[in-house]
Amino acid sequence: MLASTAQVPPVPKCASPRPLPRRFILTIDGPAGTGKTTVARALARRLGLAFLDTGSMYRAAALLALEHQVTLDQHDRIAEIIQRADLQFNWSFDPPRLLTRSSQGWRDLTGCLRAPEIERLVSPLAGVPALRHRLVHAQRVIGANHPHLVTEGRDQGSVVFQDAELKFYLWASPQERARRRACQLRAQGHFADEHMIEAEMQARDHSDRSRAVGPLVRPTGSIELNTSFMCQETVISTMERIAHQRIDALAQP
Repeated sequence: MLASTAQVPPVPKCASPRPLPRRFILTIDGPAGTGKTTVARALARRLGLAFLDTGSMYRAAALLALEHQVTLDQHDRIAEIIQRADLQFNWSFDPPRLLTRSSQGWRDLTGCLRAPEIERLVSPLAGVPALRHRLVHAQRVIGANHPHLVTEGRDQGSVVFQDAELKFYLWASPQERARRRACQLRAQGHFADEHMIEAEMQARDHSDRSRAVGPLVRPTGSIELNTSFMCQETVISTMERIAHQRIDALAQP
């Protein structure tokens, strides 16, 4: 069973800088290249919360679909592969590492999920209803078991955790997002053409916003931040300040 309660490893205890309410889920949504993953990881660490990278779950589905040579129109086959994969996070690492069950035991997928061929497949694959249903359920199970959580993706505040205590929506210009992605790829030793990356990002934006299931939207009640001209530290510090204010307000009797 995907991300079942019994199988999800416990989140290691974090030292929160202040008392937390019984539940505090913070969602970060936005298009690709806005820095969601990096910001969410740093913010979770500063606030003493667990960190959930939902995008890695869809990237894992893309990787496994490629390995099994499954086409995007084979919806039932994709859902079957993910069901058997039994995706699990190893929470003893920071950030958590994503594992899948294999005939040899547990296989760590984390280092394989950012390749360009995976990125190109993620958005259309994320529109497969059966896959999305399974992963949304898995994410809600994680949230129920770990209610002090920073989670990022495309639909966290709009679909998965509509009742989150705090929601952010990050965005940036396609040109800036392409520049960032190119720098990231080059640092990993990959070739990167910024113009091609920008075109692919705009196509992915369109696909993410127009899909019927879990489209990319600004969640109701979210705080929007344009990160185009903000350094990473400014983004994190701004979100941290707002989060502390919300935590303090919730802690009031």
